Amino acid sequence: MRLALSAIAAALLAACTSQPDYRASDSTPPTVPSVDLDRYAGFWYEIARYPNGFERNCTGVTAEYGLNADGTVSVTNTCFKGSLDGEKTVAEGKARIVEGSGNSKLKVKFAPAWVPFAEGDYWVLALEPDYSAALVGSPDGKYLWILSRTAQLDAKTLARLKTRAEELGYETAPLEMTLQSEQG
Repeated sequence: MRLALSAIAAALLAACTSQPDYRASDSTPPTVPSVDLDRYAGFWYEIARYPNGFERNCTGVTAEYGLNADGTVSVTNTCFKGSLDGEKTVAEGKARIVEGSGNSKLKVKFAPAWVPFAEGDYWVLALEPDYSAALVGSPDGKYLWILSRTAQLDAKTLARLKTRAEELGYETAPLEMTLQSEQG
């Protein structure tokens, strides 16, 4: 049993470290000064993302965030494999707020609690004033997402978020647009 757990842990670590880095800068990117979690909670559509193994062949990707009584944030990610009519997969996790970050830095965990290093950075790098769209990612440049409250994001807001990503040192060419239904 111990060998099996070690093998799983090693596989998870390898998966985490094999993700390409799309950020040239070594400096830590700034996040937004603060996030009102009551306003941020709710349903979001993934508009674009860096390619990654856990979202391979995913379309119609959404995320829903909720506030837990213990101060953590519930995370429910949904995707449809291959097409909008494909098999629905759901991943549930929990995020904790990084103290002193103004709620703009979170640590998200989807793996079982016994995997100590399976906590990932979720930083809010840009946020529309009305909380209609956001740029989130990891400071190491391995993960980046553009999220919206609507299934389709207007071109002007998308361009603004991509420009902000570039200002922070993130490459935008690798971003893949996520297929969403017209209605959402």
